[in-house]
Amino acid sequence: MLAKSFSKLQLECGTDEAGRGCLAGPVTAAAVILPPRFRNKLINDSKQLNSISRNELRGIIKKKAVCYSVQHIYMEEIDEINILNASILAMHKCIDNLNPVPEFIIVDGNRFKTYGEVPHECIIKGDGKFLSIAAASILAKTYRDEFMIKIHEEYPMYNWKQNKGYPTVEHREAIKKYGITKYHRKSFKLLPEQLEISL
Repeated sequence: MLAKSFSKLQLECGTDEAGRGCLAGPVTAAAVILPPRFRNKLINDSKQLNSISRNELRGIIKKKAVCYSVQHIYMEEIDEINILNASILAMHKCIDNLNPVPEFIIVDGNRFKTYGEVPHECIIKGDGKFLSIAAASILAKTYRDEFMIKIHEEYPMYNWKQNKGYPTVEHREAIKKYGITKYHRKSFKLLPEQLEISL
């Protein structure tokens, strides 16, 4: 089972994002404070779970968490401030919405910007080590997947319900054939050879 806490403080928040490497759609972050006695053997890094498990666990996390928040940062802002800044901004916006305010923040990965006076720790592969980060990864992934499935209806030729905007061969072939949409990140290398694409 994953570790409960890094700081041993009661109001420790875990935060993570999903969709950083995608060519289309938002980057989505979540932040979660779990209660001190919370235990769940099934919660893990969202990438280690199938979609059925993720969605079941999402319901448990939302019900049991002291508080949680999920935020999207959309394509235009990603293009404007870059994906790293957009990921951190999404996490900060999540923390803005937590009540109570966390006493400590643990972050998946190795990059973060200080959030006010709240101390933080970056933990590489933290979503496979700490319950609150894993819970945040599950919320971020499931909410982002929902968004991509919804916009798939608008542009089914890119098969976003399957690839979720990631740079699969199929997704790149569709970009080559149909050009790009309002949901694509124009600052990203959308095609390996970056052919001229219709904006």
